[in-house]
Amino acid sequence: MEDDPTIRGPRSALSDYLASQNISISRIRAENRARLEATSTTTDVPVTSNDSTTPNAQNVEGEESEQEEATAGPSNTDAAPQTRQCRERKRKQAEAIEAIKKSKAFKRRKQNPSKGCNMDFPEDDVVETAVERGEVVPGQMENCAQCKKRFTVTPYTRADPNGGLLCSKCGSKQAAEEKASKKKGKQKASAGRAGQGRRKLQSAILDGQIGVKSLVTLCVETLAQNIDLADDLGDSPPAIIDRIARHLAKRRLMNSTTLQLFIQPRADEVTVYDAARLDSDDFIRIFQTCSQLKKLKLRNAIQFKDQVMEFLMSRNYNLESFYIHGANLLSETIWQKYLEMKGQGLRSLCVAFTDRHFSNNTVKCLRDNCSSLSRLKICHNGQVSDEGIEYIANLGNLRQLSLHLIKQTSTTPYIHVIENIGIKLWTFSIRHVKDVDDRLLDALHKHCTSLQKLRITHSEVMTDAGFVRLFEHWKNRQLTFIDLQLCRQVDAKVPWENPRNVGLCSRGFQALMAHSGTKLKSLNVHGCRHISKDAFEEVFSSDKLYPELSDLEISFCEQVTDFIVGSIFRSCPNLKQLNVFGCMKVKSVRVPKGKILVGVPNAMGMVIEGTDD
Repeated sequence: MEDDPTIRGPRSALSDYLASQNISISRIRAENRARLEATSTTTDVPVTSNDSTTPNAQNVEGEESEQEEATAGPSNTDAAPQTRQCRERKRKQAEAIEAIKKSKAFKRRKQNPSKGCNMDFPEDDVVETAVERGEVVPGQMENCAQCKKRFTVTPYTRADPNGGLLCSKCGSKQAAEEKASKKKGKQKASAGRAGQGRRKLQSAILDGQIGVKSLVTLCVETLAQNIDLADDLGDSPPAIIDRIARHLAKRRLMNSTTLQLFIQPRADEVTVYDAARLDSDDFIRIFQTCSQLKKLKLRNAIQFKDQVMEFLMSRNYNLESFYIHGANLLSETIWQKYLEMKGQGLRSLCVAFTDRHFSNNTVKCLRDNCSSLSRLKICHNGQVSDEGIEYIANLGNLRQLSLHLIKQTSTTPYIHVIENIGIKLWTFSIRHVKDVDDRLLDALHKHCTSLQKLRITHSEVMTDAGFVRLFEHWKNRQLTFIDLQLCRQVDAKVPWENPRNVGLCSRGFQALMAHSGTKLKSLNVHGCRHISKDAFEEVFSSDKLYPELSDLEISFCEQVTDFIVGSIFRSCPNLKQLNVFGCMKVKSVRVPKGKILVGVPNAMGMVIEGTDD
């Protein structure tokens, strides 16, 4: 509110009220003048603002006369204090006006006429406009928007979110609530980042990375993240190129552009771990560029069709190693044609997830045309049956055999394979053979003397006595890899009762470790739930040592306890990873430094990296 410099003396209650409500006499006068001008324009009757008949003018004049009457009159003993209060109020108002003039909002409004400021107006009008817009003016009196308490506005007065101003008490409460809300938001954000970091750490641990990443690992990851900027891999070692290919497959970054980095004219080996984004022309480009190609490995090769195989047959070189995964569009006719034309030089053939067109007739072509074949892997195949296994028995140079067939097979064909080529086998792996019985174990014991890797999984009829006969007094050298997971009793009314000792049980496990324990590197007895607590404690007792064992899987062996896990870490000094999923008696184990325990649920995840010295 503007004060008349000619007015002296105390102010009336009305003046104080008008000042507290930011009501200005000049504003009322301006609005009245505008209404009068609008009325005169409409009625064409000249009207002046000094017309005493105008109600607003009368009100204004009455207000002024009331102020004059309030300020006029004889002086009394309270005149001096009231004069000082008036000067103090004017001083505070002047400071508030100066504060408004120095504010950035005032300067912007003064410089920009489009925001309601006319450059022809004096600064006092701009200040008045700022006050009318509701800007905080220190020194004015306001009612708190929450508690309705009357208070004096300061430069630190806070605004209520719903409009109005807050007193110091309510403002402090509002600030505390905002601070708590921000802190809670930061905690949630940090928790989310911590969760991502923990998952990333768990993934790195499962990938075999413990501790700080090596410089080579950092370089490979950086290259994989910026693979679009790479022009050539140069003369990088094959191991580094393979790691780069794995990183690209993990990130699903292998495409027609990045493929060019791996196909060089002098390359004799090409490995693509994820070819899902490649088309037939990309595969043909591999054979066009790599004129010295000897080894080819393709996973998820969905678009590897007959036309690609025909182009491969037209080249003047023969593949020695051919690994194809997911090529369901290759017909049986093209497979037989390729084996007849290029099968003589083929030494390793791995065919995975070709459910329809790789059949018994194709295996027969292997027998007739691939006399040099030393490694054969048929995985997740839905066409090969007992007849095809009989053909495999005639591959005289076979050293490594891995079969995972969808059709149920019997014991006799496997026995024929072992009787014919078992003495030369290094690897014998069969999966999901629930109907194969102890006769195969007896054939392995009798004919195999060079095995290094043995895998028999999901057997439901083999017995513990058969495994004892296999490992006791076996002339075969010590195995380095054994996988007997889920060789157990299935159709039992009471799962823990096993009167016939079906599957790998205590005596078979003890015989296994007695035969191959000192050279064994990887052991999987997942789901062999009838191995007793005493058998585990005897095998991993304090006087037993297994220096080569680095990977052990004993998940869902219900008798495993904290003591047994501790004994395993003591007996296996080079153990890197131990899996104990489903071992409910394992609760709190001290994991040695550098070891990994997987499968114990806790607040940090399912993977525990040891830190105890």
